[in-house]
Amino acid sequence: MRAGTPLATALKNLIVPLDARDAFDEIVDVRTPLEYVEDHIPGAVNAPVLSNEERVIVGTLYRQVSVFEATRVGAAMVARNIARHLDTTFADRPRNWRPMIYCWRGGKRSGSMTTWFNLIGWQARQLDGGYKTYRRSVLDALQTLPTRLRCIALVGHTGTGKTRLLHALHAAGAQTLDLEGLARHRGSLLGAMPDAPQPTQKAFDSALLLALQGLDVARPVFVEAESRRIGAITLPAPLLAALHAGRCVQVQASQADRIAFLLQDYAHLFADPANFKAQLERLVGLHSREQVARWQVMVDEDAREALFAELIARHYDPAYDRSSHQHFAQIASAHAFSFEPTAQGTLPQAQSLLRELGLA
Repeated sequence: MRAGTPLATALKNLIVPLDARDAFDEIVDVRTPLEYVEDHIPGAVNAPVLSNEERVIVGTLYRQVSVFEATRVGAAMVARNIARHLDTTFADRPRNWRPMIYCWRGGKRSGSMTTWFNLIGWQARQLDGGYKTYRRSVLDALQTLPTRLRCIALVGHTGTGKTRLLHALHAAGAQTLDLEGLARHRGSLLGAMPDAPQPTQKAFDSALLLALQGLDVARPVFVEAESRRIGAITLPAPLLAALHAGRCVQVQASQADRIAFLLQDYAHLFADPANFKAQLERLVGLHSREQVARWQVMVDEDAREALFAELIARHYDPAYDRSSHQHFAQIASAHAFSFEPTAQGTLPQAQSLLRELGLA
């Protein structure tokens, strides 16, 4: 990543304790792979100076033997890993390369690599406070940035294709925020995406902040209506407040289109009937055990259309009708929009909506 790119500019504005904000070419995360996977500064490359296993060894020595022994063994491990990265990961970096390096707290791990890089001749910087400083900055920013948004909420029953409309609006040039895409979850009980596990809460927060920083607050932003949680992810309260206070578009679709849409987007559920029935089991309490058992039999019988029709009528629509009016302040004056989610031409429909709203 080069200085002057939108990401570099955003990070320099976000990471206040960085002592030299003029430029850096790349962000280097020297924490363990497990720490990196949990969350990292967007765009950072992972070059761990301690592996997952080595960090456990050093931590055990620190607690059970002595600080000296942990430091001695850890220093040898760090030196070997830095040497390996110099021969591999960073072997092609130019003489004038300027990396920014961070670890958990801006301590010995990032300090060791920063020292060696500067001895080589690179202009390396160490992030003051490390990832903890970055994480604190993310949380602070997520409390303030959403308050500046003018949201237009896409509300409507399950199966009306709100996500497809959101994507079509983006293709039409509208400003959008795809929360379900960031959370990798459709938001409902059956909304887990196949072969796409959700990010950690911290990773979601980082991705969300990056998305928010790319928005123009002078323009409205379309957002699909969401509750406080999308699967295992929790949305920041200020973002929910901005979403609930905004203008609403009531997305409507025929019953036949809704079922056809669910048959397309949720077809993967029938590929693993046992898992599908286990997910339906979680509805016991909201529905009688006899009703849930009936739906599970429909899974075994591959009665897809009938099952989705019943879930719409008995579960999703009543749940929506109970909750929607409690959250969205302007839903009573929502702009009604008929959408065909399974039609090939979703872009013209999105363009039509923008004209209806006076935004085209």
